[in-house]
Order: sequence, then structure tokens, then C-alpha cells
Amino acid sequence: MRFARPARRTTGDSTTTGQHRRPKAPQGAGRRRLLITSVAATCAVLVAVLALRDASGPAGPADDERCRPTELLEPPCGAWFGAFVPHDKTDLAEKVRAYEKNVGRRLDLVYTYHDMSAVTDTRLEGQLLTEQEQRVGEDRMLLLSWESKWWGGTKKQQPTWKQIAAGERDDDVIDVQARRVKEYGERTGKKVFLSFDLEMDTRTPDNGSPAEYVRAYRHIHDRFRELGVENVVWTWIITGYLDHADLFEKMYPGDDYVDWIGYNQYNYYLCHKADWLSFAQTQYATHDWIRDHISDDKPLMLSEFGSASDPKRPDRQAEWYAQVPRVLKDLEGVKAALQWNYRDPGPHCDLSVANDQAWAVLREAAADPHLNQPRG
Repeated sequence: MRFARPARRTTGDSTTTGQHRRPKAPQGAGRRRLLITSVAATCAVLVAVLALRDASGPAGPADDERCRPTELLEPPCGAWFGAFVPHDKTDLAEKVRAYEKNVGRRLDLVYTYHDMSAVTDTRLEGQLLTEQEQRVGEDRMLLLSWESKWWGGTKKQQPTWKQIAAGERDDDVIDVQARRVKEYGERTGKKVFLSFDLEMDTRTPDNGSPAEYVRAYRHIHDRFRELGVENVVWTWIITGYLDHADLFEKMYPGDDYVDWIGYNQYNYYLCHKADWLSFAQTQYATHDWIRDHISDDKPLMLSEFGSASDPKRPDRQAEWYAQVPRVLKDLEGVKAALQWNYRDPGPHCDLSVANDQAWAVLREAAADPHLNQPRG
């Protein structure tokens, strides 16, 4: 089952950058060009290097102890590269490998979604750490997005923030999942990133009030701790649209409950009849607002980033992805970036990589040393 995501908003705050203190970045800045000579020896070396990249990913930074991940999986010397790859629950590993073949490297971080339905052996939507996720997690990290929904369930089956905060879903959902995550950590030694109700700023008032969200988040966090779950990196993910700034402040669970902060900003273009925005224009304003108003030291992740294509300019999406490494290096504290390789609801809303040229440029971006950090 593929996760049906809520429609996004495009606002004046998310598209206005003229008053921002950072200059607009030129499109295509810093793009590397691979020059293939006709010298046989050089070609042989190039083929060997490319083969090695396909097998194990691009070479990373020097094996420096200072670059080893922290206890909260923060890479001190750069950032993780990850993606949301569209999949069914039974073919995640296959789809991840296909994406990695296209991008020329192994992903550091893979993003998946689950609801809060009752946990059974057959309903994989409500089962954190499915067999497929555990296979993928053998040599990658996992970001699990946990939704206070029962996809396809009745109205009565839908969990509410008020119920969660009151402990009404502990026995059938929260405790069951906590034990699954704990067992995974004890058996493998691995941690997982866990997000509760990403983009919660779009879910109120339907799911409850901001205060009820905070209480629900804290209850899940505290319940996991009470059950001895020590392998969760708690990740709070917002849309990042600054017309929701007051909601972000009201819905932040607090520094003691959040390890990483994520935000999801895109170049939607025709998808929401917006202006074309460079990668830099989609990122800086939200990044700086979070640093000024929420936390000046939590590690940040671009939990979803991506661009629509331009049917009149087939090379435009490639130019957009060419900016990624340079801008990431300028975003203080951003320690992970996950490309969204899927679509959103609505016409012109396919945000996946559109053509071979865009894939080639994304491969170059993903090969940058800043995005190739030691995993342990």
C-alpha cells in the first residue's frame, strides 16, 4: 500500500525570498562535469572507479574518528543522504535497490510510513519494522513515520491525540510497537529515527488541538522510555511553511523530547501554480526561522526535498538538483537530506526524478563527499 499524503499548501511565506538575507544562488552553480578522454589507460581507471561506486557507493571522507556518528546518529562532518522510494510493503528492498542503482550509491537513510492500526501479523501498515524494513535496515538507517491514522479503517477506529495522550491506545498499539522496536535494537544493535505525525501543523484541528498533540507526542515518548526502549532517535517533522509559524511553536514537544528536527520544503511550480523556486529558495527561510525560534543546536534534516519538472524546459529539474551540495554545506546543522521520489495529489504534482539528465545530476550531488559520511 502506498501512503496517500495530504495536499500541501503554497504560501507567501514559503515562496518569498527577496527580503531574505541570503542571495539567490545561480542555477547550476558548482556542477561538476565528467570529462572522458580517449586515452585507454584513463578509461580503464574510470571504469574501475565506476564499478566500485556501483558496488559500495562513492568514497567518503577520510577515516577520521571525529567524523563518526554520535549517539543520536548525527554525522559531525557532513550529512546523510536518503530518500522516500515509492513501494508496496512487500517490495521495499527491491525498490530501494532499484533507486540506488539509478542514484549510483547506497542510501544512508530510507523513509517509510505506518499507521496506528492494531498490530497483526498480516496488516503490515500497522507493523513498525516489517521484515522488508529489517532487510533494508541491515546496511542502512530507517526513518519510520508513524501516523495517528487507521488507513481504510472506520471513523471509530481512528486514533485521536486525546486518546493517545490518555493512554487509551497503549495496550493495543503503543506498547506493542515499543516492544517490537526494542527487540529490533537488542537483536541488531541498531537505532531507528521515529517521527510521530509528521506535518502535524496540517492536522489540527481535525486531529485535536496543538496542546493535545504535544501531550500525545510526550506520552508516546515517555511510554517507550518506561518500557526500556533505548534505540529510538526522536524526530519532529513540520511542513516548514512559515504561515504556520505560530503552530510550530505551540506544537513543539520540547528539547527533552526531540532529538532531531525535520522540515519538508519543495519546488512545486505548476503543482500549486507557484513560481519556480531554486533549491536555495526553498530551504533558507525555514532553516533560519527554526534556528531563531525553535532550536539553535538540534540537528536538522531535510526530511523531504524535491522539485517538480518544467515541461517547457526539460533540463530545469537537473539544474535544480545541481545546487543541492553547495546549499547543504551552507545550512548550519542540517545533517540529513532525503529526496522525495514520488508524487503529491493533483495535476502536475509528480515530484519524482523526471529524466536521465536529472538522474545524472542527482548522482553527482549524491557523490559529493559532504553526503558520504562514515556510518559507524
